[in-house]
Amino acid sequence: MRVISGKYKGKKLEGFTVEGTRPTMDRVKESLFGMIQSRLRDAIVLDLFAGSGALGIEALSEGAKEAYFVESGNRIFSILKNNTKEIANCHLFLSDYQVALQQFQREQQKFDIVFLDPPYSLHLITPVLQKITPLLKNHSLLVCEWETEKIEVDAHYRLWKEKKYGEKHISIYEYLV
Repeated sequence: MRVISGKYKGKKLEGFTVEGTRPTMDRVKESLFGMIQSRLRDAIVLDLFAGSGALGIEALSEGAKEAYFVESGNRIFSILKNNTKEIANCHLFLSDYQVALQQFQREQQKFDIVFLDPPYSLHLITPVLQKITPLLKNHSLLVCEWETEKIEVDAHYRLWKEKKYGEKHISIYEYLV
């Protein structure tokens, strides 16, 4: 896998053969970033279930200002560190997502774009959407990748764009205060 466009185009990314990872296919990534391109410039991004960091790195490559990466697995975290070592404005956290969200809230960190691509079997998107609101700016985008999860949102979230790729869905919600 490689970064598909922007400043780091062609950079090789490791970590796609690690058990438990599920890389976003290039055609899906290309379509996804086409949908959010107008919102990337100078954005502060959170890649909450980062894995190899492909989504956050792509966002930085295409103009995001900073990216925060949260990964709980030691093995894939070391790969994430390697993938981001020559990329500016990366903040890496080896942490459970709930602990990281609490830390960001204590630090009053706010995000413009959040990538939510958790392990499908855990059905974590709805619980994260319920906990993450203190970290969002008005009009923040939440990019959710899922297969079978029924996503429930409150009135502060508006479905902005949605696309299906085989069994995989990308739902992008806009947070409105």
